[in-house]
Amino acid sequence: MTGERLWEVEKDLPAQIQIAVNINVLGIEEQSDGSLRSPFVFTVNFTPAIAQISIKGRARIQGEKDELQRILQEQKEKKAPPAQILQAISSTAIAEAILISKTIGIPPPLPPLPTPPANQAPPKADSRYTA
Repeated sequence: MTGERLWEVEKDLPAQIQIAVNINVLGIEEQSDGSLRSPFVFTVNFTPAIAQISIKGRARIQGEKDELQRILQEQKEKKAPPAQILQAISSTAIAEAILISKTIGIPPPLPPLPTPPANQAPPKADSRYTA
């Protein structure tokens, strides 16, 4: 895992920052115990270039034998890895990336919260109180 702050600490961060997250699964390999192993690289890039985060690892995949064989066959056919594998890698790596971003003093690589629609009325306050 690496995290590098490219923006000077004394300088204020820009008001607008774009964050690009990329997951590259480098293959899927069968292990001697019947499980699968999938090396990956998870990267976070910021625009403007305030920082970069890179996480390299190996995901261990376990399951039913026929399911693992299907995953291996699809890999040989150059199909994308199953969504469950990508989601597991992403969830784990994003947690690590958040910790790294906090350590180097940059915004976490999270999507912004959606803003509520403007035409929606705010919820009415309930003035009753019961004890």
